[in-house]
Amino acid sequence: MTQTFYRLFMPKEANLKDEVLSGLTVALALVPEAVAFSLIAGVSPLVGLYTAFIIGLITSILGGRPGMISGATGAIAVVVVALIAQHGVEYLFAAVVLMGLIQILVGVLKLGKLIRLVPHPVMFGFVNGLAIVIAMSQLDQFKEVTAAGTLEWMSGTPLYLMLGLVFLTMVIIKFLPKLTRAVPSALVAILVVSLLVIFGGIDTRTVGDLASISGGLPEFHLPMVPISLETLLIILPYSAIMAGVGLIESLLTLTLIDEITETRGHGNKECVAQGIANVTTGFFGGMGGCAMIGQSLINVNAGGRNRISGIVAAVGLLVFILFLSTYIEMVPMAALVGLMFMVAIGTFEWASLRVFRKVPKSDVLVMVLVTLVTVLLHNLALAVLIGVIIAALVFAWENSKMIRARKFLDENGVKHYEIYGPLFFGSAMTFGQKFDPLGDPEEIIIDFKESRIVDHSGIDAIHKVTERYEKLGKTVYIRHLNNSSRVLLSKAEKIINVNYTEDDASFKIILEQEKSVNS
Repeated sequence: MTQTFYRLFMPKEANLKDEVLSGLTVALALVPEAVAFSLIAGVSPLVGLYTAFIIGLITSILGGRPGMISGATGAIAVVVVALIAQHGVEYLFAAVVLMGLIQILVGVLKLGKLIRLVPHPVMFGFVNGLAIVIAMSQLDQFKEVTAAGTLEWMSGTPLYLMLGLVFLTMVIIKFLPKLTRAVPSALVAILVVSLLVIFGGIDTRTVGDLASISGGLPEFHLPMVPISLETLLIILPYSAIMAGVGLIESLLTLTLIDEITETRGHGNKECVAQGIANVTTGFFGGMGGCAMIGQSLINVNAGGRNRISGIVAAVGLLVFILFLSTYIEMVPMAALVGLMFMVAIGTFEWASLRVFRKVPKSDVLVMVLVTLVTVLLHNLALAVLIGVIIAALVFAWENSKMIRARKFLDENGVKHYEIYGPLFFGSAMTFGQKFDPLGDPEEIIIDFKESRIVDHSGIDAIHKVTERYEKLGKTVYIRHLNNSSRVLLSKAEKIINVNYTEDDASFKIILEQEKSVNS
């Protein structure tokens, strides 16, 4: 048992120093994000901080992608705003528990593999849109509250100080690795800028200006909602959306980290871990969350590759809340803004700009559309869904044009139709137009050696063709159906009946209705 535990948290390739330092860097970056997402959702900042701790710890231990960071996220926060406003925070906690149960079910049913259906252009668009969103979300730190209570852009000395500190942070993160990689450059940048602000007496916005992060240990709390069908109907739509958004973000982030680290995560295992984490956080007064691409990239770039870094980040966040809140609140926001700007620059797929003229226009359209939806609506799940749908429609359209028929008469006067390309809803109409029942001889053979029947539309297309020949008293034979096509036809016996003889491996199609009349 001890050896298993050691191998889990201290694999041979782990560098303990890098893991711990990268985890601490992530912990610092988690604080303003968790506070900001809490304010978006309309709950106490501590709710977001506790959520980041609980979800981050559980997914780091149980998750399918070592090195990935999870916590409270903006996508989840946006979804729950209406629920909290209409029904109160207790319904949020109940919805988070149900969200977790849905995610566990998805993992148990092994549906995480559906992430493979996301095409590469959608991934490019998702990553680019997210990079822009991360950068744009930092612009709020360049605004200040006026005496009237409104936000306006900084100007004068405060703006120059903010820009200078952000630039200094970015320079350290960019160029320190050229001198040494002994410590994460992001952590050094935060410490240097913080010390400069504190001991230099520079008046600039700090973490403490957002909200206090001081608190105690999270406490077990049963959601105070009526246990009834009405409650279930209220929270189910929100839980389903949160579960879907959370899993899409988590699995896409997992795929991205896989590519960066050239390793392979386990999607279904991550689904179960995310579910367990959300069920737990729901019972401890949390707001729900998922993988965080920005913090995950910070962790990976700082050297975090294993579970240790995620555990250190979660525990470090709790230590900040319990013991170091006074000091963490002194960290200037400029340092964290500079860090997130560098994350955005590193996240953006600059290579995607060079492929515009080298890939099909449909791929470029999908990429740009996903990016725009992500940036304009801040809804990553919707952006990915739209991208997948458009890519699927384009694929279906291109395949619908591939259906062809080679026609010839043999020495016996039988006409052959050799079909090429898949027969499905997109190509069904074109398939029907290939035949000439009036001009064809008494017998025809449709050869599917280079084709296959994909769906019900394909079955219906065959039914309509054979029906036209049947009305003229002509006979249709089907040859070389593959196994999947045979299964489809056998399940559609109410539409058409298939008989074949073993000697010629032909399939004679006779309408069920005509067969019953003749009998």
